[in-house]
Amino acid sequence: MKTFGGTSRSKHTGRTRSFAAAWLLLISALSLRSQSLPLGWPATWRQTGNLLMERSLAGPASGAITRVWYSGHSLFAQTQSGRVFENMDLDTWRLSNLAPAALPASIAVKNLPESGAVVRSGNNILYAYGKYVWRSEDSGLHWDNKTFYRGRSLVGHPNDLAVNPDSDDNITVATSAGVFHSADGGISWISLNDGLPNLPATRIWALPSGDQGVQLATDDDVVPNVVPNIVQWEPGQKAAWLPATNPAIIDEAIAEISQRANLSAQRGKPVTALANSGDFIYTGMRNGELSVSADGGKTWIIFTPDSAGPVQRFWVSPQDARVAVAVLGAGPNNPFRVGSTAHVLRTLNGGAFWDDITGNLPDAAASGVAVDLASKAIYVASSQGLFLSYTDLNSLGAAAAWTPLAGLPVGVAVHDVKLDAQGNQLWVALDGYGVFSTLAPHRLRDPKVVSAGDMISRAVAPGSLISVLGAKLDTVRVGNLQAPVLASSASSTEIQIPFGARADTGASSLTVSGTSGGATFNFSPLTLSPVSPVIFVSADGAPMLLDADQGVMLDAANPAHSGTSIQILASGLGRVTPEWPSGLAAPLANPPKVAGTVHAFLDRIPVEVTQAALAPGYVGFYLIEIKVPKIVNYGPAELQIDVSGVPSNPVRVYIEP
Repeated sequence: MKTFGGTSRSKHTGRTRSFAAAWLLLISALSLRSQSLPLGWPATWRQTGNLLMERSLAGPASGAITRVWYSGHSLFAQTQSGRVFENMDLDTWRLSNLAPAALPASIAVKNLPESGAVVRSGNNILYAYGKYVWRSEDSGLHWDNKTFYRGRSLVGHPNDLAVNPDSDDNITVATSAGVFHSADGGISWISLNDGLPNLPATRIWALPSGDQGVQLATDDDVVPNVVPNIVQWEPGQKAAWLPATNPAIIDEAIAEISQRANLSAQRGKPVTALANSGDFIYTGMRNGELSVSADGGKTWIIFTPDSAGPVQRFWVSPQDARVAVAVLGAGPNNPFRVGSTAHVLRTLNGGAFWDDITGNLPDAAASGVAVDLASKAIYVASSQGLFLSYTDLNSLGAAAAWTPLAGLPVGVAVHDVKLDAQGNQLWVALDGYGVFSTLAPHRLRDPKVVSAGDMISRAVAPGSLISVLGAKLDTVRVGNLQAPVLASSASSTEIQIPFGARADTGASSLTVSGTSGGATFNFSPLTLSPVSPVIFVSADGAPMLLDADQGVMLDAANPAHSGTSIQILASGLGRVTPEWPSGLAAPLANPPKVAGTVHAFLDRIPVEVTQAALAPGYVGFYLIEIKVPKIVNYGPAELQIDVSGVPSNPVRVYIEP
């Protein structure tokens, strides 16, 4: 059995190094997670995932590329949104102002390799593309298929092809899956998508929760009975977005597609937006029409605003389904500027009337909306960026001014915006650049106490680490006790609940107050529990797990192995024995043990817990060590702990033989 303190110097040193590595990685993750975005300040955003997708092709994929061409010594590619990028070394892409070259005419040949194929010419070689890429060395009499593999094209569906003027064997294709290149005439292919900001990100379907990561839609197609293109960034993933496997998300997407298709058929016009809340159904049309049913679709109230584009998205109040916000795209006459187009509408009466709260918002297509009712914050995603307004949705009145939020790539459309369930983290989907997140700016107006482990409001236990989001506090009192302030910044304060706050004395809640520069903050009472375990996770849901022997963080690229031990960083495990002072780092040798009974589970099967104690050298962190058994089904597994029967958040761990 391994021990934290150890009986030999080498073991102790190895463990200490692992704790130090964990601490540095943890602080890095927490600092990224807790950055705020106050108005007028430079924004700090965290990008989730990278720009690549795994589609089982010749290499990692991105979004569709419409054109490729050579000019001088450079390769150029045009994305579906119209941006042009230059590549001079088949490695690095940079944004270009160069206009796309004229599309070459297809060369006429007697024998096409497939119906409708487009033919391009090198110096002595012909290439063609249709469903596949073809090569001919005899002026088109015979063709060799260069991308057929197991019934499909291994580079995606080709949209364009360019031959390098310096070499007939150097060819590049623009496809539905990005840019692919061959230096040997199509015998082998490589992906040129790495570093190209071309990840399609049209809608955020779900945010990280438990052992599930971000779920992202990569197109807006509405095809009945066809599973939509939804990808996921698995917690701890390093390589690429993977096809979504969460049945609940897939079923939800299919159900919405089916409902939109049925309603479109009933109306005789496309339903471009849909939201359900109890018996209320909100639908939006391509012409800007908004229809609301309060009885499950039996009757409808129809409202058509003046000068409106297609309805893109709804937000419906979870407290009162009669209150909703709709965002609309560009008007039908001009896709860029159309004058006084309405882009943000609200209703307080279930669709009987919608009032325009577009205000000073730029005349740009809006495509996403998120609302925090408590702070009155409304976030709108648009083709000209992300905007915030504070407007009361429970009463009529003029909308407050909209303010642009900085820090995201300049000149890039924001396709969607979403708040987590508790309104703490703000997430956006950007055209080409994927998903970004930050602390929601409205938290600076409405600070909130959350668990430091996962940024969720939950019960606290003696010794728990908590974060006050949105406030820099100098001193904090929890109940009648002074609480240790461990760290503070302009946007958050990290605190330890004193071990003296004892739930076993009959107390069921704790009052929390703090001071900052003479000002006093009072927060909602916290529920006090003997234990409230939580495994530390980063913003994308990746857990803080270490290989016990190597002292390295575990993730998809560095999985755990059967027969080894995993160390889990956690909070909220309650009292320890012997008792330990609050705010004091645990000793390096023989740290106090968790008083409660700790269990651990992999895919809900119990595994051996070899140690559970305070993390040596640190304040408020607990460290649990478990033994990984022999496992039949390797791959991602759900890991969870419980203390005296109280479960923690589930997290994902990757295990190999």
